[in-house]
Amino acid sequence: MKENRLIAEFMGMTTSENDKSMMIFKTPNGNDIIYLDKLEYHSSWDWLMPVLNKCLNIYHIEQMNDDLNFTFYDAMGNMERTYQAVVEFIKEFNKN
Repeated sequence: MKENRLIAEFMGMTTSENDKSMMIFKTPNGNDIIYLDKLEYHSSWDWLMPVLNKCLNIYHIEQMNDDLNFTFYDAMGNMERTYQAVVEFIKEFNKN
């Protein structure tokens, strides 16, 4: 679940000051809260695809490591491999 927190932060969520098990994200209607154990990046394409799209947009703008690009396309269709590719991309992105 540590990787879900990493992804949530990449997607703009922040940790609650009052409860470290919650993530806060802004919506057009104000802030919403979701508990870390309710994040579904690892198990739902609906959650994972917006992250993958953001990663691919960043990749194409910044032309990051070609191995990461291959990893994304090689992993498509397999949720676990796509999830791991996203996690690796975010870790690499955060180094910069």
